[in-house]
Amino acid sequence: MNQVKENNTVKVNYTGKLSDGQIFDSSEGKDPLEFTLGQGQIIPGFEKGLIDMKLNEKKTITIAKEEAYGEVNEALKQEVKKTELPGDITPEVGMGLVSKSPDGQEINLRVIEIKEESIVIDGNHPLAGKELIFDLEVVGIKDTEVTK
Repeated sequence: MNQVKENNTVKVNYTGKLSDGQIFDSSEGKDPLEFTLGQGQIIPGFEKGLIDMKLNEKKTITIAKEEAYGEVNEALKQEVKKTELPGDITPEVGMGLVSKSPDGQEINLRVIEIKEESIVIDGNHPLAGKELIFDLEVVGIKDTEVTK
């Protein structure tokens, strides 16, 4: 087994960058990322970039926003009155907040603007709307039995 195929479990060292070279994530200094292809655990473009790579092979891939976190959805931005926030929170631009949907699911939000009486929050993934560049190195490949 020396080439990555669908349903393989892989171990990958990676560095993720934006088009301006800013690093947003890396496995450097940590264990390699391990996951099984085809399980929806990783963005589609990352998985596609690994297909047919060989063990110990390194390469750089560019992932279009459509194959990463998608376009920015303006409907996920909304204004919230400061009076609706818990009293112990002093909002700052860039701050992460967590809200709960009516069914109890947690929603990660980010403060993107502070106004006099309100704040603007964004429920988009922070990397939505961005092209991503990854330096990849495959350091482990194993077959995974698909159970049906």
